[in-house]
Amino acid sequence: MDLFAQIAAELSTALDRPVVIDRTQTLGGGSINHAFRLDTSAGHVFVKTNHADRADMFAAEAAGLDELAAATALRVPRVLARGSTDTQAWLALDYLELGGPPAPARFGEALAQLHRHTADTFGWTCDNTIGSTAQRNTPHTDWVGFWQSCRLGPQIEFAKLDGAPRGLIGDCERLHDDLPAFFIDYCPRPSLLHGDLWSGNWGYGSDGAPTLFDPAVYYGDREADIAMTELFGTPGAAFYAAYDAAWPRDAGYRVRRTLYNLYHILNHHHLFGGGYASQAARMAGSLRAELRG
Repeated sequence: MDLFAQIAAELSTALDRPVVIDRTQTLGGGSINHAFRLDTSAGHVFVKTNHADRADMFAAEAAGLDELAAATALRVPRVLARGSTDTQAWLALDYLELGGPPAPARFGEALAQLHRHTADTFGWTCDNTIGSTAQRNTPHTDWVGFWQSCRLGPQIEFAKLDGAPRGLIGDCERLHDDLPAFFIDYCPRPSLLHGDLWSGNWGYGSDGAPTLFDPAVYYGDREADIAMTELFGTPGAAFYAAYDAAWPRDAGYRVRRTLYNLYHILNHHHLFGGGYASQAARMAGSLRAELRG
């Protein structure tokens, strides 16, 4: 059975009615997966595909979308079906029309609502990916320990393997060891996080509803989500004002924002190389300077 025949069959089972694919349109914009819009007898469907050995990545993404949907704070695409052929893994979701009127204040309020969904431990029930990089989510009762072993630590090891400058590696190793100093007066709760909240992973529906997609879900410090909204484009001042009105950020956020975004810049160095090493070095250097006072 070829890919789209399998997708049609699985959608028929999931939706409990025959689904016929009338048209397949290739979509651009992604650097990790191939994406398609299917015009079907059951409506539009969004499908992403990758190599068959990436089936676990799609399983984790589907679980993350379900976790976010259960919180009912923000719109996310509904998971319809997933599967794999001998050569390709795939994930089928509701096709969401984006590009509606921006509603940043509504988005800020809704994100604060999402973050009020908490767990007993940091991490999650399964590992997932950040971009295409494996992301460890081993549950921890201690946030600092989680960030050391599941976030900063693995990126330091990638940096060594990738031949990053020794000065950058040394600064990151010292930050790893000194991490408790950033949390002396701050004890975050394990909040439900999108996990990869740059501007390419959120938008506004045709009705203006804030919408999230492409998550890297885990439970962690809510500041990590907010920090990423400032890394590659931002939702605007009204978003942050509304978030703070619903749940004010701690005064130490300004410093920890750099700490959390360092993880993503190190990951971009791992994935893409280029100038991300020098950006990471500047961030690590500024964090070391904060510790020196």
